[in-house]
Amino acid sequence: MGISPKFWKDKNVLITGHTGFKGSWLCLWLNKMGANVSGLSLSDPVSSPDLYSVLGLDELVNDNRGDISDYETCLEIVKKTNPEIVIHMAAQPLLRLSYSNPLKTYNTNVLGTANLLEALRDCKTVRSIIVITTDKCYENIEKDYAYVETDSLGGYDPYSSSKACAEHVASAYYRSFFKDKGIGLATARAGNVIGGGDWAIDRIIPDMVRSWKKNEKLVIRYPSATRPWQHVLEPLNGYLVLAEKLWRKPEEFSGGWNFGPDQNSVKTVQATVELMANVWGESVDWVTSGEKHLHEANLLQLNSSKAHTLLGWRPKYDFDEAVNKTIYWYKTYYTNKQEMMEYTLNQITEYEGKFNYA
Repeated sequence: MGISPKFWKDKNVLITGHTGFKGSWLCLWLNKMGANVSGLSLSDPVSSPDLYSVLGLDELVNDNRGDISDYETCLEIVKKTNPEIVIHMAAQPLLRLSYSNPLKTYNTNVLGTANLLEALRDCKTVRSIIVITTDKCYENIEKDYAYVETDSLGGYDPYSSSKACAEHVASAYYRSFFKDKGIGLATARAGNVIGGGDWAIDRIIPDMVRSWKKNEKLVIRYPSATRPWQHVLEPLNGYLVLAEKLWRKPEEFSGGWNFGPDQNSVKTVQATVELMANVWGESVDWVTSGEKHLHEANLLQLNSSKAHTLLGWRPKYDFDEAVNKTIYWYKTYYTNKQEMMEYTLNQITEYEGKFNYA
């Protein structure tokens, strides 16, 4: 099962973090389906280049800038945009940055979530709300085990902890305020997302692209660490399916949801880099860093049986295809930057072709 484009036509959708990697893909997809898309982000994208600008999304989106850790900003944007559906993606998303600036991480990821939900509490138009967290919100027991939605939340580092806190904030707001109003509120936890247009720091694909474009060796920190890799369109499809379900049956579909890849896409960092190097197709190399690193999870998997069974959502790309789609996006970008809107839309259309739409 996939999304229903007819459902999204003319819907007022507010996306926080819309200028980010996932937010940009989501804005383009929603615009393609005829939704009225508004966004709230802190500032211009911090990476250069950035997908939001590459796709020219400022011409397609009602673009707003402000800090979600400020309640008045959230309230102003909610009143201005009158959203029917809200997908909250704004975050401090980098694990290692959370060690150097934990307070900013908690302010953005926890207080920002509370501010947005508080601003939505008296919104007359909203029907569906999704708070995007992470697979790292679970208390990681470092065993060969795929986490389910009922497992304990936690977090060793400030980033993971802040996302677990955001889960608790969302749950409390739903049960205290939104449930009795018939407004659906869910949280979504995805795996390690890859895809064209990500240039953030401390992520394996952007690090690879930057290194190999300069003919430098890629430095990786934990080659044996396993991650649930998935193409960006996979979880975005899950979020959109979930938003539709929340609209129609809010109480039934509120709560936490995993949107992870199939087991065969849970690969080590080394296996991922080796496949990327093969697809990149040039003389490239990588090396393991000998530095002592901050704590990061070694084993990490998601069990998405709940989404399979109750939403009819399943991944459509296997590991090899996800990597191929990603690397070819970048290779196309570096040879024909002016065509990336069309190329990205074509990737979305190709993905849509895997579903029987209503």
